[in-house]
Amino acid sequence: MSVQPFTISVSPFVIEDLRERLGRARWPDEIRDSGWQYGTNLSYLRDLCIHWGHGFDWKEQEEALNAFHHYRAEVNGVGLHFIHERGKSHHTLPLLLIHGWPDSFVRFLPLIPLLTAEGPDGLSFDVIIPSIPGFGFSDRPEEPGMNAERIARMFARLMKDQLGYSRFICHGGDWGSSIAVQLARMFPDRLLGIHMTDVPVRGVLDLTELELSPAEKEYLETGAQWTRAEGAYGMLQATKPQTLAYALNDSPIGLAAWIIEKFHTWTDHDGHLEQTYSRDQLLTNLTIYWVTQTAGSSFRLYYETFHHPSSMAAGRIQVPAGICLAPREFGNAPREFAERILDVRQWTILPEGGHFLAMEQPQRLADDIFRFAAILRDTGLPTPEPAFPLRL
Repeated sequence: MSVQPFTISVSPFVIEDLRERLGRARWPDEIRDSGWQYGTNLSYLRDLCIHWGHGFDWKEQEEALNAFHHYRAEVNGVGLHFIHERGKSHHTLPLLLIHGWPDSFVRFLPLIPLLTAEGPDGLSFDVIIPSIPGFGFSDRPEEPGMNAERIARMFARLMKDQLGYSRFICHGGDWGSSIAVQLARMFPDRLLGIHMTDVPVRGVLDLTELELSPAEKEYLETGAQWTRAEGAYGMLQATKPQTLAYALNDSPIGLAAWIIEKFHTWTDHDGHLEQTYSRDQLLTNLTIYWVTQTAGSSFRLYYETFHHPSSMAAGRIQVPAGICLAPREFGNAPREFAERILDVRQWTILPEGGHFLAMEQPQRLADDIFRFAAILRDTGLPTPEPAFPLRL
């Protein structure tokens, strides 16, 4: 299938069914005054879901989403959804943005007007935002093995074969950074640079024979502590994703509880989540999972990546890298650790922000991406216009 325009259009019957399910919710009890200590707070979730059922206007959000240019294309037998927005300056660079879990392409919507606008030195970006297979409006894989490496190969084909971009920059966070690293490892001649909001470790570096600095040892121990305290979701999704899928594909309350707890825990806020995001932002992301029935298929990325690890040998990646870290991101690596893996050309630690940095601090992140592109230019690396890019 060639690249085809795509319009988000959800049947009113699907939305009505969602509202009916929300109205029939059977709520659990909770420990009095426990806040979020035991998991998603009952009072907050009930208020959010009342708004989801009675105040949230999906058609309004659908119209806002469709203001961007959406497309679908078949790559390696899988239908991929993506946004493609052209930069508004005469000098543009292609920029692939890759989301993670439990977000979606919605993560990057605040960045689009910032990155496509003319920035320093007349530069802007052609922004391409795919939905990872199994997420949102991309196909749900029906065969095993759809891991980060395989997805990277698909995105490389999307960029070159479908869109005509022979070289590009890639930005990612969460799974997006893991896929960006696989892209850089497999296609170093196509990647001008990779920019990430975390430093992927699994499948990238063999830690068994390294002499680690005190900061590196502390980082790994902190990561182990975080996994024991917060990582049960990942272990479940990496081992028995199908079991969890039944509950969350059937219950919007369960889906909301599972996803919203991560936004609350991983976001930089003072206890009030909606000081960082609007309710409509949170519910748009949730509704995309619900109407596409991709909760279970999104979980499987954990299973596939952990059970089908990368076939590429671990080692240092030579593609230039920029790292932009937020203080509330879980487990920020020290620079010396990142430099074992990456050719770090830019290292930024922001004063604010958490895991969903593109939604929390879009201007700061956009500024950092522009600075990274300037470093690529100033160090003499080629930043050509793509050869015969498809004008969508």
